[in-house]
Amino acid sequence: MTTLGDAELDRYARHIVLREVGGSGQLRLKQASVAVVGAGGIGSPAIQYLAAAGVGRLVIIDDDTVDLSNLQRQTLFGDADVGASKVAAAETAARRITPHVAIETLAVRLDTANAATLLAGVDVVLDGTDSFSTRLAVADAAHALRIPLVSSAVGQFEGQLGVFRGWEPDKPCYRCFVGDAHDAAGDTCAEQGVIGAMTGVMGSLGALEALRSIVGFGEDSAGKLLLVDALAFRFRTIILPKDPGCPCCG
Repeated sequence: MTTLGDAELDRYARHIVLREVGGSGQLRLKQASVAVVGAGGIGSPAIQYLAAAGVGRLVIIDDDTVDLSNLQRQTLFGDADVGASKVAAAETAARRITPHVAIETLAVRLDTANAATLLAGVDVVLDGTDSFSTRLAVADAAHALRIPLVSSAVGQFEGQLGVFRGWEPDKPCYRCFVGDAHDAAGDTCAEQGVIGAMTGVMGSLGALEALRSIVGFGEDSAGKLLLVDALAFRFRTIILPKDPGCPCCG
């Protein structure tokens, strides 16, 4: 039977005293697996907080290497990591936080051909990638595997966050939200820019929703979309309806 050791009881004491988490919730975290797709601006704080929270297994998927321009927002990395594999540097950083997490690194580009294989066996998927082609591949695979999807995105001074479980009769899938969206010229971070701290906010909120999916505290966030506007200093939540004509889940 899986239990928490003395060191873990000390490490996670601030979780365990929370009525909504407790020892049983911390055990669920220890037994859980989370896939983080993209070890960049959103993935950096998400990986740090998921490791620190005691998630038992992290699968980190990213085929990129660290570039100097990443360091403005991708807080897992420093100057010494420039040129290194992002997943390898992310693993090193996560292991500095805790010895209690098993880490699987996949230095591959996720696409429609391999997504189901890469995501199979995890309890939650957190997507922090920056292209619709990858996001839709992640979303379609998570939907087919019936794995809750936490989708976090940023642009300039804005962020959005949603949790998707479209196989449930009253919950939308990611395609109910974006349809067959595609990437347009000029849409990248490199071309539009992004304020670094916004990626930290949205990555941390993504980690929070992954923890909520595992432990089950508070209100269910699936079917809602959180919109963050840093210029207006505003957070708002809207309801996402299920699209009865959605080709994925309708």
